Amino acid sequence: MIPQGFIQDLLARADIVDVVGQVVPLKKAGINYKGLCPFHGEKSASFIVSPSRQTYHCFGCGAHGNAVGFLMEHSGLGFIEAIRELAGDLGVAVPEEDSTPEDRARAAQARERQLTLTELLAKAGQHYRQQLKVSPRAIDYLKRRGLSGEIAARFGLGYAPGGSHALASCFAQYDDPQLVEAGLVILREGDGQGQEARRYDRFRDRIMFPIRNPKGEVIGFGARVIDQGEPKYLNSPETPVFVKGRELYGLYEGRVGIRQRGYVLVTEGYMDVVALAQWGFPNAVATLGTACTGDHVAKLLRFSEQVVFSFDGDAAGRRAAARALEAVLPHATDTRGFRFLFLPAEHDPDSFIREQGTEAFEACVSQALPLSRQLIAVASEGCDLATPEGRARMLAQARPLMEQLPDGLLREQLLAELAREGGLSPQVLLNHWQGQGSSSRAGARGEARHDPRSAARTGDPNQTGHAPTASRGNPAGADPAEPPSWFDEPGVPMDDGGWAGWEPHMPAAHEAGQPPGGFGSRRADPGGRGAGQGPVQGQGKNWGAGKGSRSWNGKGGGRWRDRDEAPWPRLPPPRTATPLDRAAWLLVHDAQLWLHLSADIHELLARQPSPYAEFFSGIDRIVHDQGPLPMATLLADLLMAQDPGAPDPSLKLLVERVRGLHEFNESGDPSAELSGVLHQLRLQAVNDEISLLSESGDLSEDARQRHRRLLEELRSLKAGPPNDDAQ
Repeated sequence: MIPQGFIQDLLARADIVDVVGQVVPLKKAGINYKGLCPFHGEKSASFIVSPSRQTYHCFGCGAHGNAVGFLMEHSGLGFIEAIRELAGDLGVAVPEEDSTPEDRARAAQARERQLTLTELLAKAGQHYRQQLKVSPRAIDYLKRRGLSGEIAARFGLGYAPGGSHALASCFAQYDDPQLVEAGLVILREGDGQGQEARRYDRFRDRIMFPIRNPKGEVIGFGARVIDQGEPKYLNSPETPVFVKGRELYGLYEGRVGIRQRGYVLVTEGYMDVVALAQWGFPNAVATLGTACTGDHVAKLLRFSEQVVFSFDGDAAGRRAAARALEAVLPHATDTRGFRFLFLPAEHDPDSFIREQGTEAFEACVSQALPLSRQLIAVASEGCDLATPEGRARMLAQARPLMEQLPDGLLREQLLAELAREGGLSPQVLLNHWQGQGSSSRAGARGEARHDPRSAARTGDPNQTGHAPTASRGNPAGADPAEPPSWFDEPGVPMDDGGWAGWEPHMPAAHEAGQPPGGFGSRRADPGGRGAGQGPVQGQGKNWGAGKGSRSWNGKGGGRWRDRDEAPWPRLPPPRTATPLDRAAWLLVHDAQLWLHLSADIHELLARQPSPYAEFFSGIDRIVHDQGPLPMATLLADLLMAQDPGAPDPSLKLLVERVRGLHEFNESGDPSAELSGVLHQLRLQAVNDEISLLSESGDLSEDARQRHRRLLEELRSLKAGPPNDDAQ
């Protein structure tokens, strides 16, 4: 038997418009779609497909159901066969389970538990609303934010009192374990040495924002501190009914507004959604302290095919916009619209409207960047388009983004735009991308001996695809001018924090069953870093030529990774801790330090090579969500936040490594230790950028100014570490 939880998850992932649209031509009809019913003969369309409800209904014959029901009725499939076909279309494996009466009983209990949790959360929401009515301080705060009682009631806003056991007045059985499971109460276990377990309210002295699913059920809460305090925002933990990466705040309340305005506005916080509704924009929603995901986009598209993302204009907003772009690209068909709005850095939507007015905000929305311009902007980041080097780098950075787009006219239009920006014809660019397969480049570099197909073409019996036994200095059959592979000397350290001897074999495109060219297959880059993007942080101009490694001058060397191969996991060295290891350990050992880092340091850590970038970004999200946590909890949550279908093995190894590190300086000050480590990373980053500019030949005036600023920053950094990185 297929687990019930898998079936529910499958239905949540599927889009019934795509399922039905494969066999029934559908036309947009308001927020729904309509077509001729496939179950009875008709001349006028009475067959309606609802993206918001994920159901179909025929007003002629009464046929009705969900995606699985449609496959069963239309194709004559059994239930299990329909599940398998739908899962196959979505590219997910169907788990097998031998069901026993006990299993079915447990499944029923799980469904009952979900119902119980939503009932508990609804009761807590009612309690918080009652507390708001008797709290002048909380009411005054909302009034100062410009919110009316009508808007507060519409969104069900409440107030959690400051006591540690305020919910005890709402729930007679405060020790009910389901209160912990629902995320309302925190349980601290005893230490077994006389200290008893403690229970206390998760939310204290905060404005409460109930989070509802599309059916209107309360599944969690967001909470904002009234005065000063950290974290400013606090979310419910993930529970059987609440997964942050799939839910959107305000979607239930904004259904009518989205339909009336014709688009959905995605913002960065709860207060943005509520304030925009107050100002006459009832179509706003917000992610729940996480980056926008593909699940978010799929859910939004059930309600509208026009999506506008609103971000602050600072560096954090730009990073969030880049992540949102990656999430929407696989969904960007010719009839859907995605736009990106950037407000001035000093404004959020509420403050902007207060200062400029609703008409000015409406104008900003209408002038938001379309997806095409945002893609080019992201690809052009760090590139001087006045130089051939900058244009080439821009095109290289654009390729992994383009590969995520579905086939269609939009993709063709973007190819032409990128070619124009890069100074090439579309055909030249397309031919280049299609010709960058591993086999074609291997032949160009004299490495065709590693390709078994090359052996078949040339008839060379030595070209079997396996390197023959040879001495370290000159592998058998190799061109003496060619650098030997890193892999013939295991364990050579690399200066990006990786360890060559730990890198697992990653199959080339033809070995993995992928088209050799790469472009055209629309494969996403899971690491978010395209091929040919130039040096990343931690790498100088001689990539892979760190201390103890060999250079490319005939005395040794390394093997370049093909651009269309999957990114190699960069694993931490097994013996000596790098500055990145030290920074990772310090920040999880005392997560309070993360709250005191400057925005520039956040940006610097987010730019580090994989898996460090994912590690620091994950810690940022968790601390922002839940506040500083103990090291063990923080690392466990970091691993749990990964996509269960595609976990990152290199991130897991890094977490295990950080867990195993001893304390670097037991008698020292962690803040001072962290400042020193961050100073090293900043120095490395500035040196790398100076090297990149120095290697770019003639520079534009802007690039020369940037070079002068970097030299000034380098002199300042060499004068000594600052004391404001971590305080």
